[in-house]
Parts: sequence; structure tokens; C-alpha cells
Amino acid sequence: EWSGGYSVYLQWTGHGNAIVPAIDGWPAYMEYVKQFPQSDSAKALFANHVKYIVTRTNRYNQIRYVDDSTIMSWQIGNEPRAFADENKEVFARWMADVAAQIKSLDPNHMVSSGSEGSWGCENDIALFEKIHADPNISYLNIHVWPYNWGWVKADSLAEFLPRAKENTKKYIDEHMIVARQLRKPIVLEEFGFPRDGFRFSKEVPTTARDEYYRYVFGLIRQDRESGGLFAGCNFWAWGGFAEQNPGHVFWEKGDDYTGDPAQEEQGLNSVFATDSTIEIIKEENQKLKYNEK
Repeated sequence: EWSGGYSVYLQWTGHGNAIVPAIDGWPAYMEYVKQFPQSDSAKALFANHVKYIVTRTNRYNQIRYVDDSTIMSWQIGNEPRAFADENKEVFARWMADVAAQIKSLDPNHMVSSGSEGSWGCENDIALFEKIHADPNISYLNIHVWPYNWGWVKADSLAEFLPRAKENTKKYIDEHMIVARQLRKPIVLEEFGFPRDGFRFSKEVPTTARDEYYRYVFGLIRQDRESGGLFAGCNFWAWGGFAEQNPGHVFWEKGDDYTGDPAQEEQGLNSVFATDSTIEIIKEENQKLKYNEK
């Protein structure tokens, strides 16, 4: 699941069978994984894995990861969360502990949280600030998901696009305040938007998505042009030349990999090589390169 593997570590350390959201529902999943920040055994297993990965030597070129200049940053997890208000303090301490562990093993690379922002901090911007104020956290992360967060709906993507833009700007602005206070760069690490009509085939246009991408890129470019702290962004996600199976929507064994995880519709947020979105990404990259000269 997307929450950095919490549920598997809990299962491996005797907390019962992992909950699968698609089968057991999200409330049951949240209830299960909120045990992680308070489980010393699960966190110890995670720490062992961190040490294994960070100290690893690449088997093909014999370069240690700590010496590899092609690595930009280590990240604590994918969208780690406290999952409960009562976990906020212990969650913040755990994030600090992991960041310190990574830095102790590898002083040569940056460390980032992987956080969604306040959305991943129980909607507590103070918790987000506390986590990213840690000296071992090199820069701030945020994610923005208009559909997942209810800013648009499957049957009205285009109609609610103005609201998605408005809420996106508010969310970015809120976290830019924290970035300025901490004097650290910020990266919009994930953002995406469904294809028109909430259909998933590559043949379906991406009119609303394209408009949303242009808007988000514009916000980042404006900040960079004014000397702000926006360091860049990653769109979610690259689908490349993957071929979709018309017989089913969700990934099955033998299917090509798109940018969408197996538990989501294949093509939901993927940007394929044939999409009009590609030209927008190219244009914005050229503008950023021009501005940096």
C-alpha cells in the first residue's frame, strides 16, 4: 500500500494480519496502521531495512550508495502519516530518528520526509513544520491530489476544475509560508489529475488535466522567477509506452506497468507518451532552463 509499508512491518512483528483497504475498507486500514508509530518492534525492523539500503554497494558498478552522485536524496517513506491525533508526537519523534539515522550512515546526500504536507499530518500544519524544522531534513515535500481529496468529482472533473486550482494555490501558499520560515526549499513531489470523463484509456483526451498541469507549472515558475524557494516538482506519473489491457481496469499479472499503482485504475493519472500533456511538460522544462541561464 501507499503508506510506506506500515502494514507489512506490523504483520511481520506480530500485530495480526495486514489489512487490505480494497477488501477491508479504509477505516479498518487506518485503525490497523496507526499502531506503527507506537510499535518499537516494527520501527526496529524498519531501521534495519534503512541501514541495509543506505549502506548498500551497487552490484553492477561497485559504487557505494553513500558515494553515488546519481542519488539526489533519501526519503523516509512514501506519504508517511501519524494516522491518529494521539500519534502526532511519537510520529514526529520517529521521523526525526529516521532522518538522524540516515544522516549518520550517509552524510553526503540530502534527506526528505516524503510527506504530503498538512494533509499527511492529520491536517496539522504545525506538525508539518515541526517535522521539517529538523536539521536532518534537507527540504520540504508536499503532494497535491485534487480528485483523491474531494476537490473534484469523477462525474464533474471539468466543472470543478476552477475549485481544484483555487484549493491547489491555497495549499501551496500555506506550505510556502513554512518554507520561508524554515528557510528551506520546497518540492511539489506529486500532483496529478484524471483523464476526461474519468475514463482511463489512452484514447481518451486529457483536456482538464492539461489545463491543471499548466496552472501548477505556472505557480512554480512564478515563484522561481521571483527568487522564491520552490525548487521544482514531479508530476504523477510517467506511463510511457505502456500498453493497457482493454479487458480489465486494474493491474493484473502480465500487464505492462503504467504509472498507476496496482490498486488504482491503470491510466487514472498516468501520462503516456502519446498524451498532449507531454508537450506542456516539454514547454515548461524549456522555460525553466531559459530562466536558469
